[in-house]
Amino acid sequence: MNSPKRLARIAGVLYLVVAVFAAFAFNYATGTVYMMGDAAATAQKLMANGGIVRAGVVADLIQATAWIFTAMALYLLLRHVNENRARAMVILVSVGATIVFVDQVFPLAALLVATERGYAAAFGAAGAGALALLLLDIRHYGSLVAQIFMGLWLVPLGYLAYTSGLFPRALGVALVVGSAGYLAGSLAGLVDPVAGEAFNRSAMMLPTIAEGWLLGYLLVKGVRSPGAPDRRPVAVPGRLAMTP
Repeated sequence: MNSPKRLARIAGVLYLVVAVFAAFAFNYATGTVYMMGDAAATAQKLMANGGIVRAGVVADLIQATAWIFTAMALYLLLRHVNENRARAMVILVSVGATIVFVDQVFPLAALLVATERGYAAAFGAAGAGALALLLLDIRHYGSLVAQIFMGLWLVPLGYLAYTSGLFPRALGVALVVGSAGYLAGSLAGLVDPVAGEAFNRSAMMLPTIAEGWLLGYLLVKGVRSPGAPDRRPVAVPGRLAMTP
């Protein structure tokens, strides 16, 4: 029931859920309403697109949940390589997913501020718009913090993929390189919100390629066949021995 190919395919399906729902939440739902630095435009977008905002929140909750289960499936698949690194992978995903969960409070609060008349009456239209923008700003910076963990979990995953013999070694290297894209983009966005945002989008090319490769491999190939040319690891207490 828990054969490597079965676990790999389960991880691949879960990873696909993460990719689809995260892309919707980030590129469509958030991009539709969040106008950085423009409170009036943001308030208008919120009032006109309440359903999209809620759909984006649901999509983020789904993808964060699927992300945790993806890490759990990969843990079961790769824990024989190195238990500690497999655990670290799951812990990093859990921290990142928790940040994503908490982050969803802010777009809902921003939507409430923009659409409920009581806030405009209390703060004025401009004040309510500024408050809504502030809430979405918090959500934006929270997503940049979560992005750090989206990168960090790829480091132990890349190591495990490289040493396991279940995946091409180049894929393991690509995952570690992809983690650098997440980290560099996140730090750039935190340091310089304007120029850093453009750099962040460019830096995302690295993890997009690496994770897209992993996703495709999990869905199509699963894991390497027993007769694959790479040597496979045999678990030995405290170290890994390689068989020809």
